[in-house]
Amino acid sequence: MKNLVLTVALAACVATPIFAQPSSQTALANFIGKDGKETGRAALTAAKNGVFIEVEVTDLPPGKWVGFHIHETGKCDAAHGHGTAGNHFNPGKTEHGFLAANGPHAGDMPNQYVGSDGVLRAQVFNSMVVLDNAENGIRGRALMIHAKSDDNRSQPSGDAGERLACAVVE
Repeated sequence: MKNLVLTVALAACVATPIFAQPSSQTALANFIGKDGKETGRAALTAAKNGVFIEVEVTDLPPGKWVGFHIHETGKCDAAHGHGTAGNHFNPGKTEHGFLAANGPHAGDMPNQYVGSDGVLRAQVFNSMVVLDNAENGIRGRALMIHAKSDDNRSQPSGDAGERLACAVVE
């Protein structure tokens, strides 16, 4: 019996670090609003051909479609209107928008609807990016929610308006 207890205890000690390590297949991003306060979170999961993004963000304009993009720089400074996140993530140097002849950017994603409660809840799959270190990798970049819907044509960013919430992909 003593050997069985020792074996189980050793197995637990050996197995624990494996499960305690963060996965390179997942990431979190905490959204910061215009006022600098945390307003929500995104959970990102690497998939075979892209990244699955689950997002919930509060304090947005109720009952509106808003632009949702990946931006090139992982800096979300509310004091500067989240301008520190740079432009849309575009490693392929393509045109902006799903309706552009030579688009879209890797950071272009479909518009999202904000419910009457001012909360955006969405699940988005982006097949143009990967989670980790690669030319089209998004870890360390920013997710952005804009004030207006993206028209999917205007260059360089779809006329989506003000940056309302920003989150760095950790």
